[in-house]
Amino acid sequence: MPQNQGPGVRRRVLASALTQLREEAGLDFDDVVENLGYSKSKISRIESAYTGVSIVDTRALADLYGADAGKTAWLLRLAKVAKKRGWWHVYGDVLFDWFSEYVVLESEAVAIDTFEIDLIPGLFQTPAYARWVMRARTPDATDDVLHKRVELRQTRQRRVEDGSLAVWAILDEAALRRSVGGRDVQEEQLVHLLKLAELPNVTLQVLPFGKGQHMAMGTAFTMLKFVDFPSVIYIDNLTGGLYLDEATEVERYSLVMDHLRATALDPQESVALIRRAIGDL
Repeated sequence: MPQNQGPGVRRRVLASALTQLREEAGLDFDDVVENLGYSKSKISRIESAYTGVSIVDTRALADLYGADAGKTAWLLRLAKVAKKRGWWHVYGDVLFDWFSEYVVLESEAVAIDTFEIDLIPGLFQTPAYARWVMRARTPDATDDVLHKRVELRQTRQRRVEDGSLAVWAILDEAALRRSVGGRDVQEEQLVHLLKLAELPNVTLQVLPFGKGQHMAMGTAFTMLKFVDFPSVIYIDNLTGGLYLDEATEVERYSLVMDHLRATALDPQESVALIRRAIGDL
């Protein structure tokens, strides 16, 4: 059974910010216990993001740590929104625990950079293509479950369609060439890519076979970018998801993404290759 990989991003960012403020103030757990009467276990749960933080506790901690008015307002805003239930909760019965955090991250992101090796990114998938991918990965899922998962994916795609989410996608040529669901499904999917490539908030590049080796061989990944907090790297696997947010990790993946941008075909050349792939079906 896949396990949840951690708390929501907003709770995690709030916990990290409070921890940093405490350390910058030169305070330890004993100081917080003495000044606020909290137990050490409560402070530990807050700083590990194991539990949420009330607005009252957030304000008390911010005052104790000497946060200025702007920082305090930002912390209080995080504490408030971290408790909100998102639109995706209606899909809770079909959403893997480990993917729930990704949906939260994606809903907060302003931009996404992604590299895929052998399939089309979820935000770009047609319903038919998505259904075949999901059926292959979870052959025991019922038709009703697959229907709701496809519906969830389509709902996530609305931010790409309305321009509120910028996406820079680099696809290995294998993603274009691997047949999913048969010729008709594959053709519909590739034609859909051409339409998405015309959107001002979408940049689509293809990394052709002829480019040979590159820095991301064997590793597909997604970088989610935000306004108020650092980027997060997400790596998908068969039984869960890995979230990376350490600065050195994010910097490494940013470097790899830049390498892929420079190595892949430019957007116009990529569109031409997609058209050739359609002709080769």
